[in-house]
Amino acid sequence: MMPLLDQYERPIDMAALKKEQGGPTVASVRRPRAYDQAAGLTPGRLARLMKQAVLGDPEGYLALAEDMEERDLHYAGVLGIRKRQVAGLEITIKPAGEDAESLADAALVREVTERDEFETELIDILDATGKGFSGTEIIWDTSERQWMPKALKWRDPTWFTFDLVDGETPYLRDSAVNLPLAPYKWIWHTAKVKSGLPIRGGIARAVAWTYLFKAFTTKDWAIFCEAYGQPLRLGKYGEGTSDADKDILLEAVTNIGTDYSAIVPESMLIEFIKADVQGSHELYEKRADWLDRQVSKLVLGQTGTTDAIAGGYAVGKIHDGVREDIERSDAKQLAATLNRDLVRPLIDLNRGPRRKYPKIRIGRPDEVDVDKLTSNIAKMVPFGLRVGVATIYDKLGIVEPKPEEEILRPSAQPPVSDGKPDNQDPPMPPAAKTSAQRASAPPTDAIDDAVIVSVDDGWEEMVSPMIDGLEAKIGAAGSPEEARRILADHFRGMGTDAMAELLARLMFAARLAGEADEPLSDEG
Repeated sequence: MMPLLDQYERPIDMAALKKEQGGPTVASVRRPRAYDQAAGLTPGRLARLMKQAVLGDPEGYLALAEDMEERDLHYAGVLGIRKRQVAGLEITIKPAGEDAESLADAALVREVTERDEFETELIDILDATGKGFSGTEIIWDTSERQWMPKALKWRDPTWFTFDLVDGETPYLRDSAVNLPLAPYKWIWHTAKVKSGLPIRGGIARAVAWTYLFKAFTTKDWAIFCEAYGQPLRLGKYGEGTSDADKDILLEAVTNIGTDYSAIVPESMLIEFIKADVQGSHELYEKRADWLDRQVSKLVLGQTGTTDAIAGGYAVGKIHDGVREDIERSDAKQLAATLNRDLVRPLIDLNRGPRRKYPKIRIGRPDEVDVDKLTSNIAKMVPFGLRVGVATIYDKLGIVEPKPEEEILRPSAQPPVSDGKPDNQDPPMPPAAKTSAQRASAPPTDAIDDAVIVSVDDGWEEMVSPMIDGLEAKIGAAGSPEEARRILADHFRGMGTDAMAELLARLMFAARLAGEADEPLSDEG
């Protein structure tokens, strides 16, 4: 029996699949830690973290990326929008074929993607958007003699490192030696925000410098507000005041700034001098807002839906198109990772290797302009356009009715109500129906009226010579080809004299009515 191989042609160790490989341990380097790389960050230190990450020690940079999401509210907000927007998109499963085996494979994948926890797990996988990569361990459940993912567990990015030669092959950090990721145990997602090594592909690397500058701006802003936001407290004392009294006055002035209360002798004076600085504080706010807009452009591709800018709704609608492009790219990258690292292991472990596997599709359904679609079909079908009924049902989002269902049908005649219930209306004679239809029809000209009168009065006389005996001939035909030949022969010899006579009279009457400006009839 051939051994089962993973997507990288590595043999599968079934026993190893049932154990957690990337879980935290007490004595290992893989344990929860309270990193604080953002505290006291300087340009020099940030540059060192960036360089160390590329050279094979990404722990400090990844810890900083985590701190940034916790400290910078704007970055956390826009990055969360990008991840949640993709994780919340519609997921469809496309079978590899129409045979029973392919449909069963797709049903198995659909069972996993319809789990309640799956959307949250996708958000964890999309942690790669900020950091460049994410490692999610598959916890397999075999309790029912079937390999099913019990959970997809997010693992701290600082627990991973990369091969020092290619900078791409991931390893799980361990005390003794770094471990390769076990086959069929990991969903390894890399976000291609930009080309290059995985550690340089995430958004956090570009945002880090903006975060640093904004931190300096915010700190300076806080110092400015503290220095100029409160009035200056000035204590005055007269000549000959003792050192003890001076100390009392100083303590009083200090307490006013902290406790907002103090007592002083009546001979002492405290003045409050208001700080009146115009315009200077706006510099900090404008700089912080400008930096936030740059982050919005990087993360979402636009600023119209996240920042209060001139243009309002119209600008937001235009920018939202750019955001859809990013959403579509993220969704396709995520689907490709899931097809490689989740779908294939699921099918191989449960149903055996396949030549083709079902595919996960993530994205918005195509929006159909129903009015335009139906209008085009109505115009082109009479010219021979072949359109499948199932296709129309699918495009319109309508489920094809079952044979036993009642079908909606167009009404042949609009009901004419006289105030009585419908089941009590007396039948309307044909002549009355025609009169009622004419009364409710839009206005007509003289030629229209003449055609209506002529057809009503003599249509049977015109048509009878043309179709006389045709029904019996076609009924005797033995094949479609014979029926077509009968029709061709009949058309060549059918009587059209009555029709020609009527048309000639109508044309003559129309000309007379036009010259005399008189009403037109078929007898004119």
